[in-house]
Amino acid sequence: MPFDASRPHVARVYDYLLGGKDNFAADRAIGDKMLASVPAVQLGVRAQRDVLGRVVRYLVGEVGLRQLLDIGSGLPTADNVHEIAQRIDPATRVVYLDNDPIVLSHAEALLADDKATFVVDGDLRDPAGIVANPDVRKYLDWEQPIGLLMCGVLHYVLDDEQPAEVVATLYDALPSGSYVFIHHLLSTEDPAAAVLQEQMRSGLGRAQFRTLDEVRLLFDGLELVEPGLVPVPDWRPQPPTVRDHPVLEMACAGVARKH
Repeated sequence: MPFDASRPHVARVYDYLLGGKDNFAADRAIGDKMLASVPAVQLGVRAQRDVLGRVVRYLVGEVGLRQLLDIGSGLPTADNVHEIAQRIDPATRVVYLDNDPIVLSHAEALLADDKATFVVDGDLRDPAGIVANPDVRKYLDWEQPIGLLMCGVLHYVLDDEQPAEVVATLYDALPSGSYVFIHHLLSTEDPAAAVLQEQMRSGLGRAQFRTLDEVRLLFDGLELVEPGLVPVPDWRPQPPTVRDHPVLEMACAGVARKH
């Protein structure tokens, strides 16, 4: 896969906004534009990490899932999905799937000695390719429930790329009793949301914020668990949680079960 450091990538922009070091000038330029127009964007990024942690603890600790597929996993940060899950049960298997060569190489190096965590090259926009991927088939037991994590990735699938069909292909392949997590940026009345979407489109080449109702449709055929599809801070909050900042209304989170 060709690598071009002059082209920003969402995983590295995200890494920059989280205070990481795995990013390049092009990524920082986009991040700085986002910070200039929406100074609290880092609060939203951290809230996204926090809700991901709460979801993993729920799926592994409360539901009892022992395998997770994290699509669009991004660069390793503190408290990654596999670390949270394997603190609850070290045997929990985690497959990270991403399409950025930097993400893949970092993750492979980090996880070289990990026997329960795997890294796979794949793209959410090719769901049939994910389902058929020999490594995905090998590392996960498709006879047992799987936790499918799509945290901050579906808003990079444009409407003309058929997001409903993308997720339906994945849902159809999941065993009964599986769960799906979606974190998605929202199209709201707040002008900052429109500004952020435009910056992501111009800088990263793609972004599709959606309304709460549009995101709810992406759970079609699944049963949302309490508290349903809600603003990120309201999904099973754990103190200390910042609740009252406008930027936190710009993303939603929900978990649903496949019967």
